[in-house]
Amino acid sequence: MNVAVCVKQIPDPAGELALDPSTYTLVREGKLILDDSDSYGVEMALQLVEAAGGGEVTLVSMAPNNETSGLRTALAMGAAKAVLISDEALAGSDALGTAKVLAAAVSRIQPDLVLAATESTDGYTGTTPVQLAELLGWPAVTFAKKVEVSPDSVTVQRQTEAGYDEVVSPLPAVVTVTAGVVEPRYPSFKGIMAARSKPVEELTVADLGLEASAVGAAGARQEVISVQAAEERKAGEIVTDEGDAHQRIVAYLEQIKVL
Repeated sequence: MNVAVCVKQIPDPAGELALDPSTYTLVREGKLILDDSDSYGVEMALQLVEAAGGGEVTLVSMAPNNETSGLRTALAMGAAKAVLISDEALAGSDALGTAKVLAAAVSRIQPDLVLAATESTDGYTGTTPVQLAELLGWPAVTFAKKVEVSPDSVTVQRQTEAGYDEVVSPLPAVVTVTAGVVEPRYPSFKGIMAARSKPVEELTVADLGLEASAVGAAGARQEVISVQAAEERKAGEIVTDEGDAHQRIVAYLEQIKVL
């Protein structure tokens, strides 16, 4: 069982985040960390490979400046190797452009299964995994809370508002994993040391056979034209009941057009 996990390396949310004033895109300089939501996909992949009795987990990531810090964290958890796509032409990529790059990289790996988070914590589009599946021509199953794999199919408990649906899909497939469904393991000292020597294949847009005009800002189908600070929440109104509180509350709700 060979599983590929799409992981995103992001600026540390605990640090100071900034937007490029000319493009309104997140500045991604310096050390990047593994997106916390992706640690669940890595853990799920490791458990599936262990249950299958063989195979390996390969990480796939797109990041600037040949950054591998986040990848090394996932490698220390137990992933066998990683593929990093880093190219100046990728700056400004939208969700679809990212999916094109990931699809080209996954096609080179030919895994049995691709896992991803439902969405990244810095973008929150939630669209890249299903776009990836469409470009690969593979089935997509989202919001998985439990995943089981047989030689030819994957069975997923897909989380819903009312509980879960059981979905069976042929392999290969793309599955998104919800946060909290497994407990990601902490990298051991031995794992951290081993991660330093695990292979990370670094590729460019040209290596993937893609045109630079199809990705990055040049190929983006969306553009951020302005960013404004969120309006500060106004203080609420305190109603002291003097026998007419219910009337005052109804009048207030009518005023804000709730009633």
